[in-house]
Amino acid sequence: MSENTIHAEISVIPIGIRSQTATSMSKEIAAAFDAIQKIKGLKTMLTPMGTQIESNNFANILKAIEVAHEVVRTAGAKRIMSTIRIDERLDKSISLEEKVESVMEKIGK
Repeated sequence: MSENTIHAEISVIPIGIRSQTATSMSKEIAAAFDAIQKIKGLKTMLTPMGTQIESNNFANILKAIEVAHEVVRTAGAKRIMSTIRIDERLDKSISLEEKVESVMEKIGK
């Protein structure tokens, strides 16, 4: 059997960084994404609602979550809310791109 692949989708929402009326989080998200990309053994894909992460090492996935929190904490967040979904594929190794390609093939694109 090939090495297992772990995919995670994380969405980190920093709260209380600027004024009560500020709604943009792109500066903090960009900093968190940049920091995550520096972790060896990860493949990352930024999406409008979160970040997709791929690794064959569970510890790297958890490290990415920790790093994202550290970055927004350092930026001054008073609170951090995160949504995390993890898909650990044990029967075969498949990339993030292959998962998307499989769906696109089924809809004829």
